[in-house]
This record gives sequence, C-alpha cells and structure tokens, in this order.
Amino acid sequence: MLRRIGSTGRWGWGAALAAAGLLAACGGGGGDPAAQGTLRMALTDAPSCYEHVYVTVEKVRVHRNADASGEGTVGWSEIVVSLAKRIDLLGLTNGILEELGSTQLPAGTYSQVRVVLAANTGSNPLANAVQPVGGALVPLKTPSAQQSGLKLQAHFTVEENQTTDLVADFDACKSVVTAGNSGGYLLKPVVSVSPRVATGIQGYVSTSLTLGSTTVTAQKDGTVLRSTVPDAGGKFILAFLPTGTYTVVITSEGRATNVVTGVPVGATAGQPVTTLASPGSPILPPASTMRTVSGSVLAGTAPLVDTTVVARQAVAGTTVEIASRQVDGELATYSLRLPEGAPLRAPYATGALTFTADAAAAGKYALEAQPVGRTPKQAAVDVTGADATANFTY
Repeated sequence: MLRRIGSTGRWGWGAALAAAGLLAACGGGGGDPAAQGTLRMALTDAPSCYEHVYVTVEKVRVHRNADASGEGTVGWSEIVVSLAKRIDLLGLTNGILEELGSTQLPAGTYSQVRVVLAANTGSNPLANAVQPVGGALVPLKTPSAQQSGLKLQAHFTVEENQTTDLVADFDACKSVVTAGNSGGYLLKPVVSVSPRVATGIQGYVSTSLTLGSTTVTAQKDGTVLRSTVPDAGGKFILAFLPTGTYTVVITSEGRATNVVTGVPVGATAGQPVTTLASPGSPILPPASTMRTVSGSVLAGTAPLVDTTVVARQAVAGTTVEIASRQVDGELATYSLRLPEGAPLRAPYATGALTFTADAAAAGKYALEAQPVGRTPKQAAVDVTGADATANFTY
C-alpha cells in the first residue's frame, strides 16, 4: 500500500519537529503483515566544502533485508516523489530539512534504505551537479544511483498505527570526491539515517571567524555523529541528537581547535535543547597557522579509491576528529588542512566557557586510513613548523 506524495517542502528544525509529533523506534520483530504503520523521510546535510551540491531525488526505497539487491528483488516499498526534486544540499544545514514524503508500510523491522536519483541526461545534464568553490557548475557522476539507488544501512521499526520519522544526513563534503586529473567529480555517498528527535545542541561562534570554513561537530569517542556550519549571525544547531553526553568540536580555517567536553543532551540535560555560549559571548578560537597533510592509499601500486582518511587529536585526554575526507576517486590521494597551534578544551558549563590550551598536543595528529573491506591503518604526524606526508600501503 503505497501513497504517492504530491508535494514536499523544506522545514526548519522546530517547525519540522512540531509537525512530526512522533519518533522512530529501533529494534523489534517481523511484525504482523496485516498491521500498517507509516514511514516518513526527510533529508538534511552536514557542512559542504563546495559552493553547491545538487542531487535530484526520484524516490526512496526500503526493505526488511539489509542484503537485498536493487531492481528486480521483491519486497521493496517506495516513497515516490511525484515530481523529481532537485535539492541543493548546501541549504540543508543547521537543522533545515527537505521533506521527501511518506508511505504506508506493513508494521515490522526494516534494515535498508535506498535513495534513487534521476539520471543526468542530454536534456538535463546537471540534474546532479557540483560547483567547486570559485568554479563552474559541473555534472556529478552517480554510478548505479539511477538504477538501484544509493544504499544506506538503517535499522528501524514501523509500529502499527504510528509514524516512524527518519532523517537521512547526507554529508556532501565527504560524499563528493575528485576524479583524478579529469576535472570531474564522483558521488560516493556518506549518509547516516537517524530518528527525527526533538533534542540537540545550539550555540554561537564569533562572526569574526571565516564562517564558511567553520565546522561544528557533535562527537562520541572520536566519531562525528552530527555536524553543521554556523549561520551569518554565528549561530549553529546540531539537531536530531538522541539523549546522551557529547563532545562538541569547533574547527575553522586559520584557527586552533576548540573542544567542549561533557555536553548533555535531552533527558541528561533536563531540557530538549542544550545551549553553548551566547550571542554576547560567542566562542572565538585563537588564530593558528594551518598546515597540510597529504598522501595516498595504495594496495601495492593500485589506488585504494574506496577509502576515507581521518585525522584525530588527543586534547586533554579526549580524542576528537579534526578532519576527514574520502580519497580521490581515481588516484586515491588526499589532502587535509590542520591547525599547527595548540587545541583548547573547556568543560561544559551553563554560563561562560573557560578554555585551556593543551600545549603538549600542538601539531600532533593520528591519521587513520579506512579502506572499505580492509583493516584500518594508522600513522602519527607532527605538523609543527611544516606540512607533512603520510602514505598508506597495503
């Protein structure tokens, strides 16, 4: 029983949550085939390192089996967008959502989501496209996306007579990679799927920062769970975070890293939204020289193109992710910009935050190459006084 959606819209965090009035449940069994529930999907984006990234969504497909293949396999249900929706992912930060629609499903547990994109054609060559900073809009190659869809692993339950409300967080910066020296770009999607919950973190950074190159992330154990960029007034929103305790990391071009530990969210905080800093006393990381770490990831002499390289740093005993990128889609090369200056840490406080520099950590990073299907490898680098190189060979 599928319902075709005639129109979708864009919502801010508060408006979308008010309209939802419901949450997604995880776990559960196969369910009663006769019982029905509703699945609703929306799209949001982490910060993008491009001026624009456009994708044209035709439909969303879901399946109970995480290993089910694409076209031709039985058991798929679909949310069909009546008019293919061209979405600029750059506009979906700070809790802004693009509603994709909803459909009725048999109640039970589902383990796979696929987002199907329209094809770039002669009549519409830029249905999926990317505009590099300072460059022109060029087609974005989306291998297999038009046929079987972008495969997302997601475990959720549709309850009888209830709506399961999910958000697909599309990390455009990590998902769009260069294709060698061709000047082209490939889509290698990095997308997480999570419940649309009403809890999160908001705060303010100084508008004297280069806001377009400033990223704010919510992390646990050195892994980014949500990220965003501040708006023109310096406000940031890390939306849709489940109850728990997080580390917030602020990075910006030409600035040292600021880390706020022990930030409570939801029931842990006793309120839906936790606020860091205020408009009158925003977070302002000190200036720092930036250095570049670059290299390649190879299996012998063959490029391992399905690889992400992550740079982490230990700040006053807390390990945090500073930067990460997928390698070039043909050459398996990478380049990361990292601060040379000492990172600063502040424990969470309801008032002003007090940051203390960790001089021992200045310039020191642990890089990790994460090739698909292979064991990650680590390398220590020190960018004090100069750029650095870290090559990974399998």
